[in-house]
Amino acid sequence: MSELTIDVVSDVVCPWCFIGKRRLEAALRELKRERPEVAPRIRWLPFFLNPDTPEEGEPYRPFLEKKFGGPEQLAQIWAQIAEAGRSADIAFAFERIEKRANTLKAHRLIHRAQTRGDADALVERLFAAQFLEGRDVGDAAELVRLAADCGEDEAAALAYLRTEEDADAVRAGFDRAQRMGVTGVPFYILAGRYGVGGAQPPELMLGALRQALAPV
Repeated sequence: MSELTIDVVSDVVCPWCFIGKRRLEAALRELKRERPEVAPRIRWLPFFLNPDTPEEGEPYRPFLEKKFGGPEQLAQIWAQIAEAGRSADIAFAFERIEKRANTLKAHRLIHRAQTRGDADALVERLFAAQFLEGRDVGDAAELVRLAADCGEDEAAALAYLRTEEDADAVRAGFDRAQRMGVTGVPFYILAGRYGVGGAQPPELMLGALRQALAPV
């Protein structure tokens, strides 16, 4: 088998990152048909879409209306994202989201999962909780329940979140992304060499994966 490392810089409160995840998965399914000997290894790297979010979070819609210029502009943006989401089998439910979440704890859980193996199931669960169910992905108790959905031990996850373990590592990961010039997410680093920005359609992402696999 030939390993292909795919670093994904993202945040769990970024709707385009959710779309990008599904589009990457579609591209990888096609790649598997073409190149069954390739073993993708996805690593999730932290990004803070809104780094100034209070630790306890704050009301979601008022923040976005202020950020994007009012309710009409926000409605247009949500409609655009919802249309893109349908093509990726995502039924966004923005109206369910009440809290603008601080995602440090969520990124710490992802970091912890990756030190133990694959974090994909947890990342998917966090995206679904945020955008389909409107759950607060900044709340420790909620995060523990979501981690348990993915097979984590609730008591161990809660004990972990009650500390500051890995918080500095997550912040350092965000700083590295910024130093690399990443200003928006999702952002993909393929084979440590090729950067791809945005939630690209599956066919474009497949082309980038092929390029990353080409001999140097």
